[in-house]
Amino acid sequence: MNLFCGFFAIVKAAHEEYMAAAWLIVLAGIFDALDGAMARLTNSSSEFGVELDSLADVVSFGAAPSFILYTAFFSQWNTAGVMLASLPALCGALRLARFNVQLVGFDKDYFRGLPIPSAALVLISYLVFYHIPDTSIIPADVKPGLIAAITAGVSLLMVSTIRYDSLPKPTVSGIRKHPLKFASIIIAVVAAIATRGTAIFPLMALYLIYGLVRHIIYLIRNRNDEDDDDTMEQDEPSPFDV
Repeated sequence: MNLFCGFFAIVKAAHEEYMAAAWLIVLAGIFDALDGAMARLTNSSSEFGVELDSLADVVSFGAAPSFILYTAFFSQWNTAGVMLASLPALCGALRLARFNVQLVGFDKDYFRGLPIPSAALVLISYLVFYHIPDTSIIPADVKPGLIAAITAGVSLLMVSTIRYDSLPKPTVSGIRKHPLKFASIIIAVVAAIATRGTAIFPLMALYLIYGLVRHIIYLIRNRNDEDDDDTMEQDEPSPFDV
């Protein structure tokens, strides 16, 4: 269902039905969030499921958003538009490949790099609720540069080493362990429904900023600790280190 929604979103975008395409990406995200819970409930977790999940994700949250961005705006920029619009698909594929090889033993409370479904939600929610509408609060002359910056920035965050919170398991123990996360998720869902989707982009922007600020604070603290120990500063790991 995740993969079908991604394919259907591409079909809708080809007919310039961008709002429908955007909601299909959101629906794909819901199916993507449910598959892990279903696998645990049915005791059917497997490497096959992991690979199928990633293949579906690279279409629904990589290729589909890239195609939607290209047809909705970047097509008018010719070759530069093709390059910019391709970034979510390219970086999303790299991010998923890295995730799969790190799957054993990775920190389940965090992802390394922005998760590809989150990246897709940022891009698509900005496009349909803030870039396309003429009634948007964003000035028309700012929109081209802003959508280019958001597309490039979100794509780079996917292949970065910045930690982003993962969704906690919907169990009693998971709720007790991460009460603030669950409360934040519930508030975000209610806000998105109440605003008919317009709150998705601001909420996702807060998620991005929170991860960035936490990473900066971590780097500052780590730098201070190294200075206190009078040791040489280590190079930052490559985004592609596995």
